[in-house]
Amino acid sequence: MPLDAMNDLSDDALLVLYANGDAAAARALTLRLTPRVFGHAYRLLGNQADAEDVTQEALMRLWKIAPDWRQGEAKVSTWLYRVTANLCTDRLRRKPSAALDSIPEPEDDARGATETMQDKERVDALHTALGALPDRQRQAIVLRHLEGLGNPEIAHIMDIGPRAVESLIARGKRALTGLLAGRRKDLGYTDD
Repeated sequence: MPLDAMNDLSDDALLVLYANGDAAAARALTLRLTPRVFGHAYRLLGNQADAEDVTQEALMRLWKIAPDWRQGEAKVSTWLYRVTANLCTDRLRRKPSAALDSIPEPEDDARGATETMQDKERVDALHTALGALPDRQRQAIVLRHLEGLGNPEIAHIMDIGPRAVESLIARGKRALTGLLAGRRKDLGYTDD
């Protein structure tokens, strides 16, 4: 079966097909989920190499659990976000985080040097501010505002109630506002 024929299948269906020995289903699911897992891990860790390691480990765990997967209990992506977040938390606890200045930003050829530098300043400021938040607030903010997940899904990933998610997000946003308030002009934001 060609990979594009599997685009209509759900993550659950692909995982079940993989568990039954369908290698094409594994490839399709890997192609679909890897960018999301890597993006989430990179936002939480701020380090490409660590994010790649976590992505590989999270997907390995998905493949190991495939034969025992119980459809309908959780979405595959929700389970994977939770595993990724837990792996990132473990990694952050094990070693001191890398300085954000040592993490190279990917260059965008379509933008000028000034815009690229401005964007880098903004990203660095956001990562620095996110790094100053408590772990749970950072995780809730990243899942909601950078990954675009809804509060019920975040609650499931973080194993807390939706109101606790709202509280974490509200406190995190207030803290980020305080951390970034004096930097508007430095970051190129004007009131115009």
